[in-house]
Amino acid sequence: MPILIQLFLEFFRTGLFSIGGGLATLPFLYEMSTKTGWFTVNDIANLVAVSESTPGPMGVNMGTYVGYTTAGIIGSVVAPFGLITPSIIIIILISQFLIKFKNSKLVNYAFFGLRAASTALIVVAGLSIAKLAFINDVEQESINSFLSSINWISLLLAIIVFFTFRKFKMHPIIYILFSAVIGVIFLI
Repeated sequence: MPILIQLFLEFFRTGLFSIGGGLATLPFLYEMSTKTGWFTVNDIANLVAVSESTPGPMGVNMGTYVGYTTAGIIGSVVAPFGLITPSIIIIILISQFLIKFKNSKLVNYAFFGLRAASTALIVVAGLSIAKLAFINDVEQESINSFLSSINWISLLLAIIVFFTFRKFKMHPIIYILFSAVIGVIFLI
């Protein structure tokens, strides 16, 4: 199958089933990584970091990155287009029946279930990213090796950002820039 068609179809499927936004696409990206070899699991952590720190929706940014690295500039258009196409189709269809859906108990119950599912997908994605960010690749044979496998600088930085964001609520870009500077300082 030509790469552009495969890119479109992989991201179309991701867009069709990843309800809940950018982080909900992560389980699909993990599967896509294994299935296609277009990127590694470590690349996904970098994808999230870049996508969170650049303007635009996270899923679209990730699709653009994967499309570009896989098939160049045309791929960077095809992959995000595949990702957003299901949403466009669904929104057009739903808007036709919005008034009916608005008062339907069945639809309200379905959205109740969808919210729970999307929350679970986001939590799984967050835990996967946390594992990549906070745990170094070390075999855990004892509690000491587990403790030594923790990336304490990343964990401390995440805690600091979490609490300062909750207290001061500054623009997220400030925390992203601060964290990037700390990363450079500690890794030089």
